[in-house]
Amino acid sequence: MTAGVVSAAPGASLADVVELMATHDIKNVPIVDADKIVGIVSRSDLMRILLRTLPKSGSATVDDEVIRRNILAELRGQSWSVGGDLIGVTVDKGDVELSGAIFDERQRKAAVVAAENVAGVKKVTDKLFCAEPFSVVLVS
Repeated sequence: MTAGVVSAAPGASLADVVELMATHDIKNVPIVDADKIVGIVSRSDLMRILLRTLPKSGSATVDDEVIRRNILAELRGQSWSVGGDLIGVTVDKGDVELSGAIFDERQRKAAVVAAENVAGVKKVTDKLFCAEPFSVVLVS
């Protein structure tokens, strides 16, 4: 058995355990309570915790509802959008879906670009329906 084992108490903070590992250049810290080993913390345990707490690469830090409101505000601010009331916006983890009616293919492209330019947007799916205006001819 190894003499002078570096260990931590059950109530030790994560920072304390990391400090012990760094200071003593060790890979594992036994958790000891009343001279009995009740657990062990390894470097791989710390890596798993780190992976769970760090944001995923490229993930949006902006809340979906904030993104949705920002897209709607952007659409309403455009002269072509007729107030933006005919375009529906849903957001799920930064992925945006545009739905509803537009009256011109140029509006479709402009709506997609407007949504893409909002902070936090990862992807825009276009499900807009183009309701081309038609003319009514009265025949007498």
